Amino acid sequence: MDVNAGKLNRRIQLLRATETENDVGEMIPAWHNLGAPIFARRRDVSDAERMQAGAWDNLLVVRFVVRATVFARDIRRTDRLEHEGVTYRIDGIKEVPPGRAFLEITAITGEVL
Repeated sequence: MDVNAGKLNRRIQLLRATETENDVGEMIPAWHNLGAPIFARRRDVSDAERMQAGAWDNLLVVRFVVRATVFARDIRRTDRLEHEGVTYRIDGIKEVPPGRAFLEITAITGEVL
């Protein structure tokens, strides 16, 4: 994968849930910004890749690549990601070789979050 800092030309916002109590005493998640927005590279997963993986549905699957900073290494699969007004569920996070300098976040939208 050809990744360098110059290709990180999108801004994403990470969100983390905290539990809050509603009017009837139920605990519900409230999503809050996790730090400042960070730069990322975006690549939509192709229809061919999705068909090959047996994941043909109405979901949009996107891969975001970010620098592997201390902040980014704290991103969890339970967090959410916002980009251009769309909220994504994080499906996976992995290091991108060479050198462990970047992380790839696979994110999904188009379903009930």
